[in-house]
Amino acid sequence: MTMEFKAGCQTFTWEMLGASWTGGADDLLSAIAGAGYAGIEITDTMIGRYGDRPDEFRKALDAHGLTLVSYACGSESGFTEPDALAADLAMAEGAIRFAGAFPGALVSFGSATVMSGGPRRGKFEAAARFYNEAAARGERAGVSVAVHPSSHHDTLLFTREDYDTLFGMLDPLAVGWVPDTGHIIRGGQNILDTLRHHRDRIRYLHLKDVDREGRWQMLGSGACDVATVLALVAAAPRFNGWLVVEEESDEAGRDPAAAVARNRRTLATFGI
Repeated sequence: MTMEFKAGCQTFTWEMLGASWTGGADDLLSAIAGAGYAGIEITDTMIGRYGDRPDEFRKALDAHGLTLVSYACGSESGFTEPDALAADLAMAEGAIRFAGAFPGALVSFGSATVMSGGPRRGKFEAAARFYNEAAARGERAGVSVAVHPSSHHDTLLFTREDYDTLFGMLDPLAVGWVPDTGHIIRGGQNILDTLRHHRDRIRYLHLKDVDREGRWQMLGSGACDVATVLALVAAAPRFNGWLVVEEESDEAGRDPAAAVARNRRTLATFGI
């Protein structure tokens, strides 16, 4: 392909290992840069000692030749608990300040998740209030904000109907979308139809693969038609060119650095 894509890597590949991962943010930078990626999306969990030191993190990125694509954050509230709104927005403001030190970096907030009982409609409304208000604060600071739906346990955003419900409550200009190819397929959706229908919201893309049974696979080994997805996303009007590869397969669990390096080689077969 000749499209102007940029290759980034998400750090959840290591985060999913839990206590068995004993490295730090500098180890992530070394592995990701060594694999040939140009950018990184790092989570608030994996940022480690750099969490309140954006200037130092910028120097570390520069030393590895990396760009911060996005700072990704979640919450124990799942963004669906109204009583947690003030605390979640305080967290969002901190994330926005951090990302604001990196020109072009976004803040990505994780999937709305059901954490307690009650009507689903109320959960959607609570999540939408958070995402909209966080995005408004991001706009005031000059930082773009996006939502990243997932298909993990108790997610509120699994099916196409779920996506349509939430997106219908969000400011279409202020709140971006980080589609995740693997999670969309795991939700039983027609991925190309979903991407087309909400294309105007796309800011960047999470690229990963999964088989039809919902089991994570290495990029290019599952049900995702990578070439067609890339062609579609490239035409989205607000897409910034970043493809952020995230790997959750068993192979990544055994050796995350080797897995993300293999995915980078797979991207190269698409001319990226």
